[in-house]
Amino acid sequence: MRRVHIAAVSVNQTPLAWSDNRDRISAALEQAKDRGAQFVCFPELSLSGYGCEDAFFSPNTLERCQETLLGLLPATVRPDGTGVVCIVGLPLLVGSCLYNTAAVLSHGTLLGFVAKQHLAGDGIHYEPRWFKPWPKGSVAEVLIGEENYPVGDLVFECDGIRFGLEICEDAWVAERTGISLSERGVDIIFNPSASHFAFYKRDVRRRIVLDGSRALGVSYVYTNLLGNEAGRAIYDGSAMISSVGQNLIEGPRFSFADFQITEAIIDVERDRLSRRTRFDTRQDGTNFGFALVSDSTPIAEPDPKKVLSYSQDAWEQSTSLKEEEFTRAVALGLFDYLRKSSSRGAVVSLSGGADSSAICCLLSLMCSLGVKELGTESFLKRIGRSDLLVGATKVSQIVHGILLAVYQSTKNSGQVTRDAAEKLANYLGAEFRHVDVESLVQGYTALATQTEGRELSWSSDDLALQNIQARTRGPLVWFLANLRGFLLLSTSNRSEAAVGYATMDGDTCGGLSPIAGIDKAFLRRWLSWLEKAGPDGIGAMPVLSVVNGQAPTAELRPKEDKQTDEDDLMPYPVLDLIERWAIRDKRSPQEVLKLLSERFVDEAPEKRKEWVKRFFQLWSRNQWKRERYAPSFHLDDANLDPKTWCRFPILSGGYKDELRELESL
Repeated sequence: MRRVHIAAVSVNQTPLAWSDNRDRISAALEQAKDRGAQFVCFPELSLSGYGCEDAFFSPNTLERCQETLLGLLPATVRPDGTGVVCIVGLPLLVGSCLYNTAAVLSHGTLLGFVAKQHLAGDGIHYEPRWFKPWPKGSVAEVLIGEENYPVGDLVFECDGIRFGLEICEDAWVAERTGISLSERGVDIIFNPSASHFAFYKRDVRRRIVLDGSRALGVSYVYTNLLGNEAGRAIYDGSAMISSVGQNLIEGPRFSFADFQITEAIIDVERDRLSRRTRFDTRQDGTNFGFALVSDSTPIAEPDPKKVLSYSQDAWEQSTSLKEEEFTRAVALGLFDYLRKSSSRGAVVSLSGGADSSAICCLLSLMCSLGVKELGTESFLKRIGRSDLLVGATKVSQIVHGILLAVYQSTKNSGQVTRDAAEKLANYLGAEFRHVDVESLVQGYTALATQTEGRELSWSSDDLALQNIQARTRGPLVWFLANLRGFLLLSTSNRSEAAVGYATMDGDTCGGLSPIAGIDKAFLRRWLSWLEKAGPDGIGAMPVLSVVNGQAPTAELRPKEDKQTDEDDLMPYPVLDLIERWAIRDKRSPQEVLKLLSERFVDEAPEKRKEWVKRFFQLWSRNQWKRERYAPSFHLDDANLDPKTWCRFPILSGGYKDELRELESL
């Protein structure tokens, strides 16, 4: 019986944070060694950070990575002389080309580098801008320090255990790299990844790992980055270990810790026996001319008593998985954004409506989940608010120290929203302020009247009179954020972004827009779920009934108009469907109308046409707004963020011909 102890490490890194990244890797490596791990795999580009963008081109970035890598070599040797095999990712210049690689360190020695063969270049990923794909079957040498090391399409063998690497995208393509590795007789495939979170993506990864281990006849070790690494993308830190079609363990997701270690013992001989009954073309145990890097240093027999098991969190099996994932992804994203930007807290312009209320709830949930996992003291130290340790014994007291909620009223604001804002803030524990900005609105209106030389009216100046109210609210919340060193959070959602139903320099003010990637229809469902059920282990927030009972409204027109968002636009479920058909699926206005007619048969044909025309017109006119939104979290693939997924011209024909043809249908 030949067994080995495997550790997959999910780690929360920050681009270009050299000493911090090194320290987290070192701490995780030490802990894995203490547990008896013999193979330790870290995520893709974990030395530099995955999101370095054009800083990958900097010689300083490459030099720092190599220095850090060589500095890790002594840590792969235990005090008793035994060692560990460590896999860690970094960018590497080979000749005149830059490659995304993973270094293999073994018992104090650098064995070589595997280079990524398939680059992710769609949506949020931009790897071909920085890296070249490594050609299959090719091997070269690279000078590190004063020695040359092999780099490329390599297979390694340490004390008779043969292994290879698929680096993230290498496993997502049809001709995955693992096929070649399987043919070369590897026992284990390691997959160091930087795979961003998106709803339900866990199941796709699970199939890649589990089916890959079965089809390729190997043990498969997958690990991923953790947390909000660089601002937009959130990594769930998922780690999985499978053995020839058997799922051995899955690690926790959305942890607030610096790193998580997921470990298992695999029986290499049993796996080999299983392969021999299923494969007759494998080159097991023999080198038929492919590049094999060997290390004969003995690997000790593992101690099963040292392996920590993990039972999957109950929420992972929830029937409300999307709501759970949304809660935990945004909570972790906010936690990392606040601490990595050195913000002492957050300011929210709380209107009493769904969007701003959701953000306040998410900040509270960030505190609840963070304190639950880390403890109060560690949580506050991590966000740089140790000053709150005195007196902050409850989550609500922590929320009071880091969340300022400001309700800014005009004469068009209603008592219902004012009461909802105050009740929610008090329930969460946030510091609440009510400021009447009507005099400022009237002052600006008087100046515009004087400048234009005419009286302004709602019949002729509706949009301008609405917008000045929203814009008047911006300077104060910016001012308060600056005074406190807080981060101002914008409250715009994805549905508003699609049609430009937001006031630039008004409700779009902020350094981060946490819900700009979430459609309004889902957000309202999430708030209803939060009111009645809530996240596993946290529970419901019944106070949200004061928010959920309202029809969404901007409250920018006179009260007698009874303004609602859906009267201004269209029903949010309709808007979100049209957006997905038109933008995600790239369908024409005529095709969207046909789909809409099939779905909403009871609506009048002219109403359906009106919805389609309104969407395409507003979409085309408002790309400039989407370009100016504060950074948002990437939560749903095929979203509208022009910097990570959906590019559209700022100036375009606006579908004029298509919409004119629509009239004849």
